[in-house]
Amino acid sequence: MIDHMSTYALDFAATKSFYEAALEPLGFSVQLEMTAAWDEAFPARRMCAFGPPMNPTYWVIETREAVTPRHVAFTAVSREAVQAFHAAALGAGATDHGAPGPRPIYHANYYGAFVLDPDGNNVEAVCHAPPA
Repeated sequence: MIDHMSTYALDFAATKSFYEAALEPLGFSVQLEMTAAWDEAFPARRMCAFGPPMNPTYWVIETREAVTPRHVAFTAVSREAVQAFHAAALGAGATDHGAPGPRPIYHANYYGAFVLDPDGNNVEAVCHAPPA
């Protein structure tokens, strides 16, 4: 349903580094990088897109001012991948916002973990498969 989406970063280098570490256990990596040479107001604006190979889905875009935090949930293929995401994100400097575990309030098989990225965005990894 969603082709791509973006978030904004005050400290682009820190936010990019965070997502490189946090999304690696989910099989996502940087697929595309560029600067916004076309933007007369901020031609050096950096941006990169993460996703599975050949699919730049989640964009991180440099900004000069704070933006309202967002929420994004990335699909994990297993509960172990959710746990690995959470550990990698914390290791990359995230703030814990919900340890890996079942969230039956959403549905019986919902298993997720939540962290806050360097810009305060609520980032989640979720597996919808039943326990193995």
